[in-house]
Amino acid sequence: MAYDADVIVIGAGLAGLAATAELVDAGRRVILVDQEPEQSLGGQAHWSFGGLFFVDSPEQRRLRIKDSHALALQDWMGTAAFDRPEDHWPRKWAEAYVDFAAGEKRAWLHGQGVRFFPVVGWAERGGYDAQGHGNSVPRFHITWGTGPGLVAPFERRVREGVARGLVKIKFRHRVSGLSRSAGSVDTVTGEILEPSDAERGRASSREATGSFEFRAQAVIVTSGGIGGNHDLVRANWPERLGTPPERMVSGVPAHVDGRMLGITEEAGARLINRDRMWHYTEGIQNWNPIWDNHGIRILPGPSSLWLDARGDRLPVPLFPGFDTLGTLEHIMKSGYEYTWFVLNQRIIGKEFTLSGSEQNPDLTGKSVRGVIDRARADVAAPVKAFMDNGVDFVVEKDLSSLVRGMNALTKEPLIDEAALHRTIAARDREIRNPFTKDLQVTAIRGARKFLGDRLIRAAAPHRILDPKAGPLVAVRLNILTRKTLGGLETDLSSRVLTQGGQPLPGVYAAGEAAGFGGGGVHGYRSLEGTFLGGCLFSGRTAGRAAAKSVS
Repeated sequence: MAYDADVIVIGAGLAGLAATAELVDAGRRVILVDQEPEQSLGGQAHWSFGGLFFVDSPEQRRLRIKDSHALALQDWMGTAAFDRPEDHWPRKWAEAYVDFAAGEKRAWLHGQGVRFFPVVGWAERGGYDAQGHGNSVPRFHITWGTGPGLVAPFERRVREGVARGLVKIKFRHRVSGLSRSAGSVDTVTGEILEPSDAERGRASSREATGSFEFRAQAVIVTSGGIGGNHDLVRANWPERLGTPPERMVSGVPAHVDGRMLGITEEAGARLINRDRMWHYTEGIQNWNPIWDNHGIRILPGPSSLWLDARGDRLPVPLFPGFDTLGTLEHIMKSGYEYTWFVLNQRIIGKEFTLSGSEQNPDLTGKSVRGVIDRARADVAAPVKAFMDNGVDFVVEKDLSSLVRGMNALTKEPLIDEAALHRTIAARDREIRNPFTKDLQVTAIRGARKFLGDRLIRAAAPHRILDPKAGPLVAVRLNILTRKTLGGLETDLSSRVLTQGGQPLPGVYAAGEAAGFGGGGVHGYRSLEGTFLGGCLFSGRTAGRAAAKSVS
């Protein structure tokens, strides 16, 4: 029986596009299959903010950020906290990825036309000791054009492959099985779904109209994780994070369902670190949703007062932007599934950015004027739309009205006005104290020593209750599902491994399906800006390795 292609790539997200582009460069024939319609090409990356992790970049140096490979590796290992026997390959991948981020990554992307916003962000600051979790320096580089700007060069390369007759893209093809007709896994079977004109991100039909079978010398699985399947998220929820939440908002569309992980496992693959996952604690319900239960993440600056459901401040160092999973663990052990930001309009105008390409039309549209207009506005238009329409926002002129609005949003009226006033007033007194014992105030002052934060991310210290900085704002924060940190175990050539540690013949994996490399390159936590880059690095590796393996 003849082969239909040299390689079959399953999943047309960023990792699949990167793998396919490398196969095209090597002159290989590829079938790229995806269960979604053509308008969803690029997958989750399209919706992303476009953040990328670089080490000692020109952007960092211009901002006088002193970074190094050694510092980045220290931060990665302290954050990942690898401690399992199955972390052998994830650790190897982590070392390789830091090499990539400190080496050719930026030049490789720049050579394909990708450009970057000049101000570097400081995500996941940690707040523990020097060897613990967090970025010691700002490393979050925003792609000029956000997610679509990063997808574009890889889509272009794949489309060029189509024009050359090397690539066939099979949309609406849902894989249901991997099998062998010889010694290697070389057969991909599944159902052909009915055509769909669903807009990108919206749910598409699962009505099957036929079946398919393709054969190739190698298969690359790049199908993503489980973030859109809340039942699977809860089933794999780690004990260390407490009881899984009854209610979550979705940071990814429903088609991010984890389907191919089980199918590849059934074919003989080893799936590791199932309980490692990455969910955000600053989720808000999208007032203008694209997919069902659509949530947006707030990318906060350091000044918002973060309160639990009862109105008590979260413990040190769980400040906005410091430790996502540490905060998640605290929340899930509190007995409640939500928290609050309390702030004012001056802070929200300076410090709130919303994650997602559609929430940043200036950056996505590569509009310099739009960026300038955003900087000049009291509150950026996308954020103002949430203030006006978002179900999680309370905006009031005085604290009494704010508390009434907060309690109206929850099942129990847990916020006591007098207690909240004492908390805010005590914090406000520390703003006037040049020494202070409030570590969040110290963190705000430290952030403003970095030019990038002082320009666009950290408001000048002031009293939250200052009437001139009002109105007051409270935001109810929900758990937002996002990334799978575990996945198919792979070696440094992206070959999928079996339970016995041997390569599963003919099968490779990349992107979130492979835990972004090795089955869990991030370990327990991420340094941020590493998900898209992980798709690119592992997709490129898988494409190059598969290209060499086929005759």
